[in-house]
Amino acid sequence: MFNSFLIFNARNSHVRPFFFILILTCLIGEQFTFGAFPAFAQQAEAEVLLAQATIAYDEGKYDEALQLLQEAQSFDPNNSRILYYLGLTFLAKKQPATAITNLQSAFELRPANLFNRFQLGVAHFALHNYDQAAPFLFKVYEEQPQIEDLGFYVGFLRYRDQDYDKALEAFEVNRSQDPDIKQLTSFYRGLVLGVLGIPDQAIVQLDEALKIESVSPLTQGAIQLRNALAVGRRPNQEKKRLRIQVSVGGFYDNNVAINPNASSDPIAQNLRGRKTKSGGFLASALLDYAWLRHGPFESTVNYQFFQTLNFNGNLSRFNTQSHVVGTGAYYRGTVLENPYQVGLEYSYDYLLLDNVAFLSRHNPTLSFLLVEPSFKLPLLGSVGNLTSGIFRYQVKAFFNEPANNDARFFGPDVRDGFNTMVGASHVFRLFNDAHFVRFGYQYDNENTDGSNFTYRGHKLLTGGQISLPIPTFKLRYNFDLHRRNYNANANTFFPTNAPGTVKRKDMQYNHLVQLVDELPYNVSLIFQYQHLRNDSNIGIFDYTKNVFSLIVNWTY
Repeated sequence: MFNSFLIFNARNSHVRPFFFILILTCLIGEQFTFGAFPAFAQQAEAEVLLAQATIAYDEGKYDEALQLLQEAQSFDPNNSRILYYLGLTFLAKKQPATAITNLQSAFELRPANLFNRFQLGVAHFALHNYDQAAPFLFKVYEEQPQIEDLGFYVGFLRYRDQDYDKALEAFEVNRSQDPDIKQLTSFYRGLVLGVLGIPDQAIVQLDEALKIESVSPLTQGAIQLRNALAVGRRPNQEKKRLRIQVSVGGFYDNNVAINPNASSDPIAQNLRGRKTKSGGFLASALLDYAWLRHGPFESTVNYQFFQTLNFNGNLSRFNTQSHVVGTGAYYRGTVLENPYQVGLEYSYDYLLLDNVAFLSRHNPTLSFLLVEPSFKLPLLGSVGNLTSGIFRYQVKAFFNEPANNDARFFGPDVRDGFNTMVGASHVFRLFNDAHFVRFGYQYDNENTDGSNFTYRGHKLLTGGQISLPIPTFKLRYNFDLHRRNYNANANTFFPTNAPGTVKRKDMQYNHLVQLVDELPYNVSLIFQYQHLRNDSNIGIFDYTKNVFSLIVNWTY
């Protein structure tokens, strides 16, 4: 708490006189010397700026990261982590000579740090200083050969030295997510196999190199420099405040009207006769603008539109349209050198069915993100960690409810009320986020004006992403299991042959599979399948739904 207060106030000049008097009193009380205080404050400021810079760097915002790192260095010039990230940022900005200066300083402060030595070797490699690069890269390779792209660098250096057997060994253990590095690895591996007198395998490797999609041809010199600088990172992106996302597509839904599954309930059986299958059109748009950015603070406003149109005219009353407006405020910092973000958000959504108001919701939400240290596993290498937490309070209001006409009879079915939800999830990040696995849990409490829809729920969540061998394709899968117990009261209307005798219990299974093809110009093609199954002990609420979609998505 004291550190947070210190960091916040140190950045607000109008409160500094009071701030310094208060802190000086605290320091004297804790038997600190006056001379120790400025260094402590400056180091704390530098850590906050470093945390912001690492987030900006991971998002490809290198100009923003550089500005933050230089400001952090002015507070703590001998911080090896600041120097290390300055080196990485200058590498990403294609300034390897400047990168070497910073990485060399970081190496001198922490000569045992493996990644300092690796990136220093990469920077020399980028300038074709192969003799200077070799000692760093060879030593790192002896300690940890599985580091991404390291096998290529070592293999290339050994190829230059005509040590073809060891070059082949390094190329074979190389792991990379960068298509250019993959291509060059296959190319040079083919050359080595040819030199070693294995022409058949050499031809296979050279053919493989030519098949891999790459933005660069197989040339020497300048192309090797560019590949070395990339190091698997995305191209530099401008610091944008505005984000736009537009999606259009088609779908096929085999249960638009939510017809129940077969049961003994006569009303459920009658509802099963409704026409419920339809193809359709969908469209959505998202606008998000960061109107305030000041130090560790950021605030955004956003709007989202969504529309579905069923081609089956009998199901037009289920055409859905929604409007969501929202705002959010975020603070980023570090705790025990781990970056975190705290967010406070509010959104209001308004849902229509067939252009008639159906539902509105107010959604204040508190969220938390923490990036924990990575750990290493055999075969998988470095595994990153990201933990998130959420608390949401939701107020719902339904329109045109039956109770609006006769509250005495339909009162128990009023769905107006509020929902409180708290949850947490953890993501294991593999191979620079090319793959990840997610696990989570949420508890929610729905408290409605009508007794029939009040419940307590438990939701388990899991899923993940796999980057497929085809460079632009990703496969995503999400699954959640939501158990809802309506134990407060027995349902007053269902089952129709025994009303007032059964307390409703639901178990909802939701599977979502996406195959994403990332195309040029920020366009992606999404093939999506959703299977939703709600098992209920009351027949009318028991249903199954399958939706197939093809969506084109563009992002700015």
